[in-house]
Amino acid sequence: MSMKLLRQIAASRLPITFYRPDDVDEVRVLCSAGMVIAIVPAASDPLLLSGKAPAAQVLAVTQKGLEDLADFSYPTVTSEASKPWLSARIANLVSAFGTHRHTSSAGAAKL
Repeated sequence: MSMKLLRQIAASRLPITFYRPDDVDEVRVLCSAGMVIAIVPAASDPLLLSGKAPAAQVLAVTQKGLEDLADFSYPTVTSEASKPWLSARIANLVSAFGTHRHTSSAGAAKL
């Protein structure tokens, strides 16, 4: 989930402020990982590194954050089964028509 927030931060105009406790905790994680430079209040529960915090303000995305974001990608399925059925059908028809057309024109050229 932190990578999703990092992607959102990188696409936003900075500085950006987060108020939801879950977002503040994620900003804290990103900051401790060295991916962002942020003003984050100290955790009220230091053992869990979480707790009620009023807000966290992200000032910048670090070079490490940008590199990790570039390396991170969601898995994609590229098999034939993942194509929409209509696109697959059109591709099959075009390839069949293209093969038939070349065969016909080759035969016509011989005449």
